[in-house]
Amino acid sequence: MRVLLSTYGSRGDIEPLVGLAVRLQELGAEVRVCAPPDEDFARRLGGVGVPLVPVSRSARAWTKEAPPASGLPQRAAEVIAAQFDTVTAAAEGCDVLVATGMMPAAAGALSVAEMLGIRSVSVTFQQLTLPAPHRRPLAYAGRPFPPEVTDNRVLWELDAQSIDALFGEALNTNRAAAGLPPVKHVRDYVIGDQPWLATDPILDPWQKTPDLDVVQTGAWTLPDERPLPAELVAFLDADAPPVYVGFGSMPMHASADVAQVAIEAVRAQGHRVVIGRGWADLALIDGQEDCFAVGEVNHQALFGRVAAVVHHGGAGTTTTAARAGAPQVVVPQLADQPYWAGRVAELGIGAAHDSPTPAFESLSAALRAALTPETRARAAAVADTIRTNGATVAAKLLLDPVNRKRPMPA
Repeated sequence: MRVLLSTYGSRGDIEPLVGLAVRLQELGAEVRVCAPPDEDFARRLGGVGVPLVPVSRSARAWTKEAPPASGLPQRAAEVIAAQFDTVTAAAEGCDVLVATGMMPAAAGALSVAEMLGIRSVSVTFQQLTLPAPHRRPLAYAGRPFPPEVTDNRVLWELDAQSIDALFGEALNTNRAAAGLPPVKHVRDYVIGDQPWLATDPILDPWQKTPDLDVVQTGAWTLPDERPLPAELVAFLDADAPPVYVGFGSMPMHASADVAQVAIEAVRAQGHRVVIGRGWADLALIDGQEDCFAVGEVNHQALFGRVAAVVHHGGAGTTTTAARAGAPQVVVPQLADQPYWAGRVAELGIGAAHDSPTPAFESLSAALRAALTPETRARAAAVADTIRTNGATVAAKLLLDPVNRKRPMPA
């Protein structure tokens, strides 16, 4: 069986596909991934023997450009066109296509599957894009909801209209060129009748709604067997566990100030620091021996050896830290990250920073809360409840034509 996994997004969109691809290969499937042509994505996929079919341009370059909100439709049009150009060829001969990543990319990939007559599955790595009457939708940059509107159902209708305004023309132009009928509502087309939610049910409990038949598989993770660099191991062994600070694929504008604030705040709590460079290119601020900078590294192994993890609140980083039993300080930047910060605080496994820009005082307060014995005990308890078989569940659903409707209980 041949499976195409398609996405366009950051490292948080790639890593789950690595886990799913490996499990699919173990079950005898041939797998390829359509994703941005970033070197670290290709290296990560290549490390598990999965070919990357590059689509569009670098996601890291896209992120760093930080365009005005008015430029989003043009960028979305570029991504959609690239999906039709690249995914069409990559999907030839495939039996099923899995679409995820930013909504216009998923819409393009699903359209290609429709055009080729291939079974498709729409997947999200956070539930906030799935319409639910008990909460508000996320607002797109530059398109806030009217402050006087408080009815969640009305807000979800406005959300659909906003998505159509942003992505509808580009999607339907490409669909028409491919001989496909127009899509009335982009969001509803992408979500479909039975979307998959690839998140852990403890960290991200889905509240059933009559309008959606959601399949929650668990998070798609893979045991990371890569050894930590010898120099990092020596640093970890030299003294008490440090605090890790890293913001993943977030550009963190004024990153030099962010590194300064973070290192000083951690030092003030009496801890050493491991700085994750990430897409913000965070760096050490001096030559003191209590700090160590890392690039690409095994977070599963590292987070098991730190006193706390300070991060941006991506779904993957939140899940990895939770599985490691590491207390967390979440400094959310955008999109679903405030949600994950709230879940960390609600579960008692860390603290949510109240703004995207940490200051010494605010970050110090969050660190004090996260570094208590009570928080560490709670983080350890929750770690034992996090499922580890999400990628296996999803792989079996994809490949088993009889049981693919529902995942089996853990």
